[in-house]
Amino acid sequence: MRIRSLLAALVFMVAAGASLAQDTVVYHFDDTTAQGLKGLRSLRNHLDVDPKAKISVVALAEGVDMLMEGAKSASGTQFAPLISDLKSRGVGFEVCEITLSARGLKKDQFILEAEFTPSGVVRIAQLQHQGYAYIKP
Repeated sequence: MRIRSLLAALVFMVAAGASLAQDTVVYHFDDTTAQGLKGLRSLRNHLDVDPKAKISVVALAEGVDMLMEGAKSASGTQFAPLISDLKSRGVGFEVCEITLSARGLKKDQFILEAEFTPSGVVRIAQLQHQGYAYIKP
């Protein structure tokens, strides 16, 4: 009887922990033209359905362009307001410093919501190692 009670308590603890678990996701952007608007909309939809999700965006190569001051989509939609809204909902935005160096970009060309990481691919690998799901919109 004691073993059953212990097993029941263990099952309850595991179930309670699973219900409290927070989804952690890394979105990988490497092409603003192809991924920008649809990716940011996917992020918004993700948070609309799962507001407690912990989401990081890692941008490298041409994916950093959406985080630059004044950046717009091909249709003229400004990225900054969309990013600002997502940032206010807890999304982190990281820009690859290797990309900056390779493209001759400066940190002051980016919107305030942007943070910087030494290597975008290393950061994605680190987050995956920490259990983050990987999404490339």
